[in-house]
Amino acid sequence: MDSDKIIFHIDVNSAYLSWTAVSKIQKGEEIDIRNIPSVVGGDISNRHGIVLAKSILAKKYKINTGEPLFKAMGKCPELKVYKPNYELYIRCSDGMVKLLKEYSPKIQRYSVDECFLDVTHAKNNYYEKAKEISERIKDELGFTVNIGISNNKLLAKMASDFQKPDRIHTLFPSEIKKKMWPLPVEDLFMVGKQTALKLKKLNIYTIGDLANYDFEILTNVFKSHGRVIYEYANGIDRSEVRDKNYLEIKGIGNSTTISYDVDNKEDAYKILLSLTENVAMRLRNSKNICNLVSVSIKNKEFKTYSHQRKLNIPTDCTKIIYKEIKCAFDYCWKGEGIRQLGVRVSDFCDKDFYQGSLFEEKDIDKSRKLDEVMDDIRKRFGNNSVLRSTFINSGLNPLISGNGEVDYPFMGSVL
Repeated sequence: MDSDKIIFHIDVNSAYLSWTAVSKIQKGEEIDIRNIPSVVGGDISNRHGIVLAKSILAKKYKINTGEPLFKAMGKCPELKVYKPNYELYIRCSDGMVKLLKEYSPKIQRYSVDECFLDVTHAKNNYYEKAKEISERIKDELGFTVNIGISNNKLLAKMASDFQKPDRIHTLFPSEIKKKMWPLPVEDLFMVGKQTALKLKKLNIYTIGDLANYDFEILTNVFKSHGRVIYEYANGIDRSEVRDKNYLEIKGIGNSTTISYDVDNKEDAYKILLSLTENVAMRLRNSKNICNLVSVSIKNKEFKTYSHQRKLNIPTDCTKIIYKEIKCAFDYCWKGEGIRQLGVRVSDFCDKDFYQGSLFEEKDIDKSRKLDEVMDDIRKRFGNNSVLRSTFINSGLNPLISGNGEVDYPFMGSVL
């Protein structure tokens, strides 16, 4: 770890909600939706979808990002729900990036609402620069950010997750023991719910417990992921702030119209797997990982509905994406005949920050290696050169070409 570096992590507070609020205010709306119980989420008319962002008042009702919209509305009947506007969010994100480029050419757009900034050249007055950036974003763009400051990207990102909103926090190596080790282990970046449960079975309850645990036991239990979380707990991150990123697209999807009405899960699952294989391969080729998956269904009456699921950990792994796709399908399918199925992944973030195998499923290393091998074979010899056994004698193409779609966001100045 280079202790001479100064890295900022800039994270927009409740980004989708804040950007929606700013847009409405600029259009003359008097109510600031950040000051009422409100969320940005799915389709309010049929109560499908999930909460993508929430206001501080919505948080007081114990509404959580990623939970089903109908559940959130049950907690707060007067909750105001606003549909997401991804083109607006990209424009707002572009406006922030344009401002940040005035402070450093070394900027990594980690996701639509997060950036890493290498400001080592300003290490003598880095805190003043952080305050200046925070105030300018607030005054010129109309929303607030948290800024985390450290010597590497991991610690800067952890620092930005401390008390919110509109705060600046430092987390240098000398502060790890005091500021980070007392936190619950699930607060550590890349420790999701399942990993946290397994860690607690080992009597690991805090980040400090993890940092001081027997390394060999961790790697025996968690394989390569054990090394990653052990190093993260000790503040170790060797990744660089890279000026390249792969966020030019905001979603990848594929759909297919079926020649007969599908009326059973077994057939539907096979079609969904075929679509998922296509989408996941294109996702890996894009050098992104996704946070959100969704399924769309058109029934025999030509009515369309969909459901989406937030992932615990971003991924590009076919196995994990397919598992979540099936869950989304099971949740929203009403049992009627299906004419068309669609699969989509979105809410991307930069893959560069992820080192090794950072996923939580058992034997996920093998699954990701299988993805790599299958991708390579198909690139060299065609999509039908290798297929899963489930497709043998099924009559299905292992990679349905369908109606593939890639969303390219409108790029322009903010608002």
